[in-house]
Amino acid sequence: MSKITIDVKSRKPIFEQLRDNIRTLALSGVLSPDEQLPSIRSLACELAINPNTIQKAYAVLERDGIIYSLPARGSFVSADLGGIRTAEREALLSVIAAKLHSAATMGVKRSEIEQILDKEWRENS
Repeated sequence: MSKITIDVKSRKPIFEQLRDNIRTLALSGVLSPDEQLPSIRSLACELAINPNTIQKAYAVLERDGIIYSLPARGSFVSADLGGIRTAEREALLSVIAAKLHSAATMGVKRSEIEQILDKEWRENS
């Protein structure tokens, strides 16, 4: 069974779910560098979705440097994701800083933010 999943009840388009799911799995290290992804056909059968949707997601991931393809061999997770990880981390920290600024402006107390942070950290670590 594949680590790649979709939520058919989600309002988010399947293409975006696939792209985001594979991107997250690759950047978090769940998918190893140079690990082969499922073929378009096998993933389409497993997830019961159109192969063109998977092809589109794979094409965007390849364009973004998350995966690479070898003719007649398939698609693989890129080995050099360090730059992408760093950029994503910086973007995430920027969003967090902006949200903290907004919270402070709205009068949210530091202790409230710390409680939320501690709870989320425990549940997701």
